[in-house]
Amino acid sequence: MALAVASLPLLASCAGNSEAQPQIPLTAFNEVLYLTDQQNSALRFDNGAVYHAGGVRGLIVVRQNASTYLAFERTCTYNSADTCARVKISPFVQLFDPCCKSQFNFQGQVQGGPANIALRRYQTSLSGNVLTITN
Repeated sequence: MALAVASLPLLASCAGNSEAQPQIPLTAFNEVLYLTDQQNSALRFDNGAVYHAGGVRGLIVVRQNASTYLAFERTCTYNSADTCARVKISPFVQLFDPCCKSQFNFQGQVQGGPANIALRRYQTSLSGNVLTITN
């Protein structure tokens, strides 16, 4: 009986560690993206996505509709300390990390793979053809 009680904290700590994932560091930034630039032409259409500077390992910006844009951290939420944990835009209309095989939709939600936390989302503000992304 004492053995079962003594091992209970050990089991609880192991269970807690299985859910623990390295945290993505916070970084302050203020990025401006001009929607009229040719490099951002994918953002002229709903569900278009582009890479942009900012964040920890870069940003992915997705157009939801003409007035709504989302910006996500490219660092994958699963094993984020791994140097290859970098989310990419898939030609098959999703975001994915080729390292751990996690998949995310264009709202940043987990769709498959080992990740169980959505992509970090940053604040966006649209003024005319200028999109500002901040943290």
